[in-house]
Amino acid sequence: YRAFDKLEGVEVAWSQSRINDSVMGCSQKMEQLNTEIQLLRTLRHKNIVKLFASWIDEEKGIVNIITEYFTSGSLRQYRTKHKKLDMKAMRRWAIQILTALEYLHSQNPAIIHRDLKCDNIFINGNYGKVKIGDFGLATFMQQQKTRSVKGTLEFMAPELYTGNYNELVDVYAFGMCMLELVTCEYPYSECQGMGHIFKNVSQGKKPAALYKVKDSEVRSFIENCLAPAAERLSASELLRSSFLQNDSSLSSPPFSVSMVEIENVTRDGDQFDSFVFRKGEFLLNGNMEVTNPVHLWLRFPDPCGGSKAVQFPLDVAKDTGLSIAMEMAEQVELPQGGIEIITELIGAFMLILIRHWRSRVRTP
Repeated sequence: YRAFDKLEGVEVAWSQSRINDSVMGCSQKMEQLNTEIQLLRTLRHKNIVKLFASWIDEEKGIVNIITEYFTSGSLRQYRTKHKKLDMKAMRRWAIQILTALEYLHSQNPAIIHRDLKCDNIFINGNYGKVKIGDFGLATFMQQQKTRSVKGTLEFMAPELYTGNYNELVDVYAFGMCMLELVTCEYPYSECQGMGHIFKNVSQGKKPAALYKVKDSEVRSFIENCLAPAAERLSASELLRSSFLQNDSSLSSPPFSVSMVEIENVTRDGDQFDSFVFRKGEFLLNGNMEVTNPVHLWLRFPDPCGGSKAVQFPLDVAKDTGLSIAMEMAEQVELPQGGIEIITELIGAFMLILIRHWRSRVRTP
């Protein structure tokens, strides 16, 4: 349901799930359910839907969960509405989804979503930001070798049927999400019924939609996700793939950005260069210091008139221009096109920063 938080004055999403009678009648299972819900409330990641509150109505046998609300709906609804999309947009979505999976899988114990699909990934259309949600089937890795088989058949990895699996089942499901986004076709839509789908998945037969992907690099990326468990790449490894690194806004020189100023900065006897980049009314300034994070300063036009200025850190090892721009959009109101411009400015700065930064690092 779409609900309204009267205290905070914001719209929220209110989901309800009925608790199985076998769980309701077992205090141990109820305790485990409460523990899992509380653990999900501790998740803090920019690409995971925020869980604000939760409670169990034992009289009605219902779990209530309040989360942030996304006006643009699920990624599947959004893609259905917008048929003509460049691969650049899908790369950006892929990076955000994989970053969230990397975070979930790095928990101790690891968290497996188990029902990842475009219906469970939500998007804020204004900023192009996506978040994983609907953790109704999420499970925390246990020591036992077998676990229950749950999920959506078309997105389930073959090893899920055996009950012996790990977090890589989410990577398989992510591959099916990418296939749906690229082809606008639901995986295994050619099959006649669930039995036919089960047989194809069990035998390792890929969806017909995969062979409609003409771009060899895109197809190879998806195939890496759908590979047998022993050969399947992790979320971290996929983030380093050439397919995702080829986003021109993150890795290529943004020629529309100009460098307007270079000055020497002296601190504690050491000299550094300060670079200022401009695009339109946007100005980005930063010092080339051998530190991480690097602190940057940005001035941009205020949508309400005048201008705004913000300072922010740039982690050379983790951040990208896009991730910084999207975080900034969450915190302050940007003018139209602001995310793209900030991404380009930071991209241009990083091209010089990395070369300059490395040259100042002294090797033993």
